[in-house]
Amino acid sequence: MTITVEPSPVTTAPTGTRAAAGPGRSIFREAMGADFDRLHPQLQRRFGFSSEDGIACIGTGRMERIRRGADWLAPFLRIGSRQNILFPEEGRNVPFTIANYAYRDGFGRETVTFVRTFQFTRPRRFDATMIGSSDRPGTVVDFLGTHQHLAVDLHPRVTARGGLVISSGEQRLTGLPGSPRWPSVLTGRADLHEWFDDEAGRFRIQVRVTNPLIGLVMGYQGWFTAEYPLVGAEGIPNHVRPVRESARA
Repeated sequence: MTITVEPSPVTTAPTGTRAAAGPGRSIFREAMGADFDRLHPQLQRRFGFSSEDGIACIGTGRMERIRRGADWLAPFLRIGSRQNILFPEEGRNVPFTIANYAYRDGFGRETVTFVRTFQFTRPRRFDATMIGSSDRPGTVVDFLGTHQHLAVDLHPRVTARGGLVISSGEQRLTGLPGSPRWPSVLTGRADLHEWFDDEAGRFRIQVRVTNPLIGLVMGYQGWFTAEYPLVGAEGIPNHVRPVRESARA
């Protein structure tokens, strides 16, 4: 079952339990349990809000380096960019924004947007919407792109210094009947490390997407600062929501 999202406002709503999320609980707090409290306070703030809180997190900064793997990957990355999944460009000191909004999707699931915009000459977006997993404790499900055709299991953990590491796991093609598992040799494994730099007063991030056969697919590293604007009765902006929502997770 899928839902095509109409351009209408979404208002905030209470959250539920780990299977459907508890009141006022973010999907990351639900997945990480007591470990969430070991995160740096700024990371707790950034990843700790839900649709009930009526706020968003908007990050603005620069990616100091963006790179991809072999040149022959560029056409495939360009295809993915049509649905805001990866992109072929490389660069240094590229202006960057990330928009995190929490809302209830069309299936009533607590959801958080991760809309990353890289301001190349032609701006590129890398979109994701994330939900908690009802049957895999400790897991966040990441729907990639504008149409949620690909669902990826994410496994978050805390570093000794309170940073957040997220590693990807199983991937499923939710656009096909039965949501078949994507073969591991064809997947891109994502590893993210985000932490707060107290001296600079900003977040830092490193991301690598690799494949077991070809090595690096793409990666980026840089920094951003965050603001937490209120989300009113008008709901979240339509441009950060996916075009299509999938019930298959």
